[in-house]
Amino acid sequence: MNRLFSLFFVLFFFTIGLVSYGQSTDLARIEYTFFPQSNSDNSFRRFRSFINFPIKLNDNGAYLVPGIDYENINLKYEDPALFGTEELERFQSFTFSLGYTFKINEQWRFGTDGGVKVASNFERSDIIVDDLIYTGGVYFINIKEDERYVEPVRLILGLHYSTTSGIPFPLPIINYYKRFQPKWAYALGVPKTNLKYYINEKNTIQGFVTLDGFFANIQKNFDVDPSNIAAKALAENISMTILLAGIGYEHKFTDNLSFYLYAGQTLINNIRLRDDKREKVYIINETNSFYGRGGLKFSIL
Repeated sequence: MNRLFSLFFVLFFFTIGLVSYGQSTDLARIEYTFFPQSNSDNSFRRFRSFINFPIKLNDNGAYLVPGIDYENINLKYEDPALFGTEELERFQSFTFSLGYTFKINEQWRFGTDGGVKVASNFERSDIIVDDLIYTGGVYFINIKEDERYVEPVRLILGLHYSTTSGIPFPLPIINYYKRFQPKWAYALGVPKTNLKYYINEKNTIQGFVTLDGFFANIQKNFDVDPSNIAAKALAENISMTILLAGIGYEHKFTDNLSFYLYAGQTLINNIRLRDDKREKVYIINETNSFYGRGGLKFSIL
């Protein structure tokens, strides 16, 4: 049990800081996301895969955790615009990260991570400085075993910094998870809060509220309003922030391999073109719509 908990928290602290799936316990994942935009022919599609591989350093609970994450994003933009939209059709990102964790005592674990992401539409077929995004974080994880259930009660406190945030200081991270009944569990935190019901050993459903999004550089900057020379509204990067609520289903093929499917409605749909100071220069679409995501994951729990 202690070995399982050690591996669990290696992965848990590592993923919470680097990606929006911060409450994941997955070692590997392949997934597809799709949501059409209401009252529009626009749509967002994303293929994502990642793998994290913990490397044991000693018998005292210390691990090194390298990881690789890939995203391929297709933004089908059909709304009328004063500029050519072909430059917004395809974005890709590659993230290379490294984490380290060790046990402070029987209840507390410390973790730190750092990473570099290359996110762009790659119109120039090479990497430029503006394509690079840097992240880092520190975390304190408290674990309290509950012998009635497989999962422990856990609390994560930390600070995370990303160069895409536009804020010159780290942002706080708080996450709390508890299985309070044999068939019920909840998680409170960011980016995901949920209430989960265990139908049986292989099937679970959940209600959730979560954040999703992406950020990428536009290598060839363009004017979003070329008819207005005085405005000089250059689109230099694109960002999306989605807040959604919905339901999810998960089926376990084995103890570690699962299929999952989430469906919901966006509550905030924020897709923006921004200038070099991260200021909004153009709103692509902010109408709320259906959202779906599904895939396969290999988890330690």
